[in-house]
Parts: sequence; structure tokens; C-alpha cells
Amino acid sequence: MPSPSADTDAPDPLDDLDPRTPVLVGVGQSSERIDDADYRRRSPVELAADAAREALADAAADGGAEAVAAAIDTVAGVRQFEISQPTSVAPLGRSNNYPRSVARRLGADPARAILEVAGGQSPQHLVNELAATIAAGSAEAVLVFGSEAISTTGHLAASEPAEDRPDFTEHVEGSLEDRGYGLKGLVSRHLSAHGLTGAPHQYALFENARRARLGLTREQYAASMGALFAPFTEVAAANPHASAPTVRSAEELVTVTPKNRIIVDPYPRYVVARDKVNQGAAALLMSLGTARRLGVPQDKWLFLHGHADLRERDLMERQDLSSAPASVAAARHALEVAGITTDDLATIDLYSCFPIAVTNICDGLGLDPADPRGLTVTGGLPFFGGAGNNYSMHAIAETAHRLRAAPGGYGLVGANGGNLSKYSVAVYSTTPAPGVPTAAPNSRPPSTPSRPRRGPPRGRLGHHRDLDRLLRSRRAPHRYRHRPTGGRRPPLHRQDGRRRQGPARPARHRRSGGHPRVRALLRPRQPRRLLRDPDDRALPAPPGRVPRYVRTRHRPPRGPPPRGHHQPPRGAQQPPPHGQRGTRRDLRRLLRRPGPVGGHPHRRR
Repeated sequence: MPSPSADTDAPDPLDDLDPRTPVLVGVGQSSERIDDADYRRRSPVELAADAAREALADAAADGGAEAVAAAIDTVAGVRQFEISQPTSVAPLGRSNNYPRSVARRLGADPARAILEVAGGQSPQHLVNELAATIAAGSAEAVLVFGSEAISTTGHLAASEPAEDRPDFTEHVEGSLEDRGYGLKGLVSRHLSAHGLTGAPHQYALFENARRARLGLTREQYAASMGALFAPFTEVAAANPHASAPTVRSAEELVTVTPKNRIIVDPYPRYVVARDKVNQGAAALLMSLGTARRLGVPQDKWLFLHGHADLRERDLMERQDLSSAPASVAAARHALEVAGITTDDLATIDLYSCFPIAVTNICDGLGLDPADPRGLTVTGGLPFFGGAGNNYSMHAIAETAHRLRAAPGGYGLVGANGGNLSKYSVAVYSTTPAPGVPTAAPNSRPPSTPSRPRRGPPRGRLGHHRDLDRLLRSRRAPHRYRHRPTGGRRPPLHRQDGRRRQGPARPARHRRSGGHPRVRALLRPRQPRRLLRDPDDRALPAPPGRVPRYVRTRHRPPRGPPPRGHHQPPRGAQQPPPHGQRGTRRDLRRLLRRPGPVGGHPHRRR
């Protein structure tokens, strides 16, 4: 009888993986153009549902798409442009619960529904976050999707009479984790005063700063933008979901014509993201155990080898407007975690809303803009289409198809949001990462590591032990002053955990609340009256308004203010509660004074 072959006896390396290892098992896309013969005027919900159905079918589970839909416990939707700002309007209506509207069309009833913040980083950030959730054991099957019908909405709202327009309004019951707009730090009165209210103006500022740094003329820099995006048009021309599948030369892209008008210096229309599209995309993630249970074939699996999410400083706080180092740091970190370099990548897709978003990463990672591998797998936002905040979901789908066609390679997807403000990136591969860590039960997801505690440095601020003593002396008056009548004092412990013997503080301070300097710190600080603007920055109070609380050496009276007392206007900052502790800066000031440093916190040296 022939002996079994060595290939049959060889163990499968995937068998040793933790069953909670997250894998990407299905992707799907949908699109339509107004001039298509089969144009159906689909809503954003319908476009997302069609893409999600394709993702469920792409998983090729044994039980079919119905079994996969029944296993989904989390759905996450990327926010559309029409609900990305408080003042946005949906001319044809919208769903009050976008994620559950899509889930209902699939026959899924997830326990959790998420509506992500605005920004082009949203698709990749959701994949990074929810992959960590799966690894922590808090989810088993997650469906992420997004869609835009900006082209349909604009066309029908302008050309169709009101009675002939479709109504996209939907009301769906169920919980929704709405994370808000995410506009903090992106808009402010200061930016508005200088005309930096839209993405083209902000990115043009970055582009001109980079041109000045490189010492190029306007003509030379325009030629470089055309040379960067000309290969993108070739990729878009071969993509069936592209909104502008036309090959254009580098000179044509930057030559100003009536059709290629200037949007803002130095951008002609052809090198700016095309947002009037009808596109949807979805991605399906599962734990390894769930994928095996549902019978998803192994050739459908994609693993995350490295990922990162970083945020840049606000625009007016950056030292150099010609670059965004946080985006480069995120991409570099993802590559380091994956254990590869840019030379090992088989596919690359860099967010390309404007040329600076691509060249910023190329400059930081040392990538050649004319790299033969290409810098996009879709065709880029100006030519494939900038589907609102959801473009990178299409990049993930295209990356999955290319990596499956050539197993063993690595693909990088970089997603940019805001004004080069938020960057999410991931490295994918069909093979698992070597030495995948096993997540402990009830462990913190890897995307939210605990912050290390820091103590004061040695030197003029004193030793850590002095700070610990001072903190114990500050906490004691709180506990003693507010203890129940007749109750016992809570025991104080030493640093080694054993109970301290003897009185915790000198007897002369035991009833008076502690050392006078400590009691001064324990008084609630009385802040100046402040108002706040939309980006949460403090502004001085308007003249002629008298604040209710002012800085004083004495504690303000308790209880309601006397009748006729001035009430602070709505939006004014209220004083901290009684007994609020001071800040670390207060501790440092106290430790710099002679007395407690190096000795007993209540004894003067």
C-alpha cells in the first residue's frame, strides 16, 4: 500500500492560528453612471446594499449569503457627504439609520450598528478598529460599507420636477452608535477669516508650500502633477467602476481649457477629486473560527500584517505646511509592524484627492512617483471617483482581488482624511503574519493601549517618593472631610502595600485639612470667564459682561447666589466642583519651593 505523500502529512500552518485572528473574507463594489443604459437611480442605501450582497457572495460560504448574513453581529457605515456637516442637506431624503437600512436589505439583524465620523480615513480606520475588536473576542462577523449617490442626487434635483423625483427617506428602528461629524480642529473662525473654508483652498496652500520648498516654478510644478496622475488615468480606464475611464496625457491634465478650468491655484479640474459619482463598496471581516465554521474557503482569506491610525496637528499649528509627517509615520509604522519595506509591496494605493496627498507619502517613504508598480489600484479619486468618504473601501476591494490573484504578496492601502489631518493605513496579505500573538480573554483591544504612568524627573522637582508623599497628603483631607459621621478612617498604606503604622500626618494638621500649601492647592481654582468657538478654543469674554466667578484668594460661598446676582450666559465655563485637585503644574510649583522636597511633606527644612 503506498505511503501517504509528504504534502499530505505536512501540517497546515493555518491550523495553529488563534481562532480569533481577524481575516478579510469578502469584498464587493457597485456603481452606475447617469448615461448608462441600465441606469436605475439607486439611492445610497441601495448602492451599499448591492455592494454588501456582492461581498457576502464573494465569501463563498457553504451555507450561502443567507448563512453569512445571519452570522453578522456588527455593521459599520461610512458617513455620506450629505450627513457629514451640521448644515448639510439631502435634497432627495436620507435614512435616519443608514447602517441598519443596509442590514435590513440583507436580512441581517446585528447587535451593533456604527455610523463613523466624516473623513476619507473612515473605511480603513473601521477595518483597523473592528479587526482589533474581533481579535479581542468582542465580535465574530463584521460588515463595513459605504456609498455615495451624489451624481444621481444632483442630476435629479436639478432636472426633474419635484413630483417625479424619487424619495430616499427611510425610517428604521434600532440602536445606532453615531460617532458625530468629527470636525474638531478642521474648521474654525480663524480659518474662515482667511478664506480656508474648503478642501481645495487648504490643499492648494500645502501644494504651494511644497513648490516653494522644492524651488520649482509654476510650470515645472504643474508638469510634475501631470506626470504623477497620467498613469492613474490608465488604471481608471481599465476599471469598470470608474466614473471617468479616459486615458489622458500629463500635458492634457494640467493644460487649462474651458473643460479643464482652474479650481484654485495651482489645481485644474482634472487633478482634483471627482465627487459626483454613484458608487458603493463593502468589506466583510470575520474571526478565523467563524470563517471555518461557515465554510469560507482559505483562498478568500486576507490577513492584516500591520496597520496604524494617526492624526496630524491642526492646520494653523503646523511648523511646515509643505508636508504632513503624521501620515508618513503611520505608513512607516504599518510597514515596520508587517516586517517589510516598500520594496516588498506588490500593490500600493495612496489616497489621491489632490497631488500633495500622494507626493507627501512618496517623499516620506522614498517612493518614486513613476514607480512601475503604480500608486493606485483603482485609478485614483480624480479619475476612478472620490466616493465621498468611502473611496478607500474600493481600494481595499481592488487590493483583495489583486492579492488573491497572486498569493503571497503584500498590498498597502493608505487613507487620508481632513486637510492631511487623519491617516489610516494597513498592509494586507493572503498569508498570515509569522508569530501572530494570541489575544488573552477580556484583554484590551490592541488599538487602545493603556498609557504608561509618568512621574516627575529627578532633579529640581524632587524624587518620585516625594511626589507620592505629597499626593497622599493631598488626598487625605478629601477622605477625612467627607467621611460618614461616626465611620472609621480608611487605613493608609505604604508603597509596598503594607499598612502604615502610626499617624499618617502630624496631629496639628489632622483636623485642619493638612499643610497650608496643600490646602491652598485643594481649593477649587476659579477660572476666568471664557467662551468657546466651534473648534473648542477659548476666546475672551465680550466687554461689558461681568463674570459670576472671579479669581479670589477665598473660597466662593456655597449655595445658590443671592437674588439679583448676575447669572453667567449660556456657554460660559463653570467653576470646578468643590474640592477639585490641582494640576501637575501646581505640584511642580509646590515641589520647587523649599520645604517638602527631599523630606517629610509637612515639615520645613
